[in-house]
Amino acid sequence: MSKRKTGWIPMFSPLAHRGYRHLFIAQVAALLGTGLATIALGLLAHRLAGANAGEVLAMVLSIKMVAYIGVAPFASAIAARLPRKTLLVLLDLVRAGVAVALPFVGAAWQVYALMTMLYVASAAFTPAFQAMIPDLLEDEAEYTRALSLSRLAADMESVVSPVAAALLLTVMGFSDLFLGTAAGFLLSAGFVVSAGLPTRTPARPLPFLRRLTGGLRLFAFTPRLRGLLAVSLATAAGGAMVFVNTVVLVQSRFGLSQQATAWALAAFGLGSMTAAVALGRLLDRLDDRRVMVSGGMVMTAVLVVGGFLADRYWVLLILWVLMGFGYSLTITPAGRALRRSSTAEDRPALFAAQFALSHACWLIAYPVAGLVSAEADPSAAFFVLATLCGAGAFLALMIWPARDPLDLLHRHPDLPEDHPHLQEHIELHDGAGHAHPVVIDELHRRWPRP
Repeated sequence: MSKRKTGWIPMFSPLAHRGYRHLFIAQVAALLGTGLATIALGLLAHRLAGANAGEVLAMVLSIKMVAYIGVAPFASAIAARLPRKTLLVLLDLVRAGVAVALPFVGAAWQVYALMTMLYVASAAFTPAFQAMIPDLLEDEAEYTRALSLSRLAADMESVVSPVAAALLLTVMGFSDLFLGTAAGFLLSAGFVVSAGLPTRTPARPLPFLRRLTGGLRLFAFTPRLRGLLAVSLATAAGGAMVFVNTVVLVQSRFGLSQQATAWALAAFGLGSMTAAVALGRLLDRLDDRRVMVSGGMVMTAVLVVGGFLADRYWVLLILWVLMGFGYSLTITPAGRALRRSSTAEDRPALFAAQFALSHACWLIAYPVAGLVSAEADPSAAFFVLATLCGAGAFLALMIWPARDPLDLLHRHPDLPEDHPHLQEHIELHDGAGHAHPVVIDELHRRWPRP
């Protein structure tokens, strides 16, 4: 729908679509529940390990990455023929059950076991959920706004959850926050049930191996996707410093309270939310590459400065606002690059591959953040992660072509003149070929040379 017909403020116009609106509410509910769990998990780690909480968190988050990397492609391939609503609702129920059990743990290994179950369910849920949005919103402008809304929802969670946790912690124990997580997943399941999802267009069945590896093949042969993977390394390096070491910095280095940890994480969310609000207009003027690489550079600069100056709480709050801003710049436009690089048939496999590969970057960053902080000190972690973040941003500049037009001029010397593909696209008179948006498929096995 156009904003003229619906009357919606441009950024919120996708919410006029009933199916997307219900999925968006489901996302918000799950995010709020997950946000409470993230804070409660950090506080639980501090209760179990004290100043070495970073090691426990790094282990938990490494388990998360292993689950995401190993499960997402298989789950996408297996679930391609399953009813989407049924799958998503069952996975939400599994996650709610894990959240209910978490308050009763008394040892680190129990945390690891339960979080493995939760992360396996999330590894199957998230790519399937993300891949549905382009099917609901086929218009490029609407889809771009939907990406900004999704990022804004995640950023608002980063602010609202810590604030809510800080307030709730004044009247209850941190373990009770896990009950909020369960409620969020149950509410998510309810709105998935009520969402009107598009009927899948019947397509020829793809072999299991192609469904399993098709997304990885797109990454291997599409330059912008390889650049996107490099940006993911920068994203992970900056994010790992925040998610692993905030509790260590605030409660062990500064000697402050649990509420102060929550407010520091809220500062990160505030910066990320600010960028998400600005990105709708920014992406109308700048390409995805420039925005995402700029975000990586901002995060690198913050990490370097943090290594020298993060010795006071108020300094950390300012740094985390800036870090959140850069983080949002690197992560929000990713869906646009994925959509441009795939057909509807291959999109679930590509989103699953992006989910797995980006979390492989987190699998590198999380242990670095936790182990360097524990074995040396948080200042050393700032500098090591700054190196990793800067390397990701630099690689993206080298790999992702600066000129990345939608229509690419190319030829098909191996196709007969009467081939339907050549009949569909007008050939230039000088024999230079034809131009159209290119994705890697049976007819385009390699990326056209410029």
